[in-house]
Amino acid sequence: MARKGRQISAGGVLYRMGEAGPEVALISLKAGKVWALPKGIVDEGEKPEQAALREVREETGMEGDIVAPLGYIKYFYYSRDDDTRYFKLVHFFLMRYLAGSEEDHDWEVEAVAWFPLEESIKRASYKTERGVLQKAAALLAPLSQPPVL
Repeated sequence: MARKGRQISAGGVLYRMGEAGPEVALISLKAGKVWALPKGIVDEGEKPEQAALREVREETGMEGDIVAPLGYIKYFYYSRDDDTRYFKLVHFFLMRYLAGSEEDHDWEVEAVAWFPLEESIKRASYKTERGVLQKAAALLAPLSQPPVL
């Protein structure tokens, strides 16, 4: 019988302004079959905000600045490596792109790509992360509107 474990992680919705409005960076995993938000385990003594900034930097190769919290998601997953069923809680934050290149992502990630915000919602592989992206879209909606002249 599998052991039980608990993990706390953090990640971010990294955005930049493109010609048609906000764009979001997603990471590619599992031979391009999975598109996800960058996230990872909160280290001991680290705050979720610090972990989110670190994980986004490591997994995308880019720096961000936290704009707002986006809440959290929770789920269970099984790890064959240690025969453990984990309860996982992931804090997410909306982050404005500051610097860096998607070419500088770490070894865990196969690729990083920018997508228009609405397309990122459709492309994200996990329903819970699509919900996080929808929260980000609500916060970024004012940036998507053409200026009033």
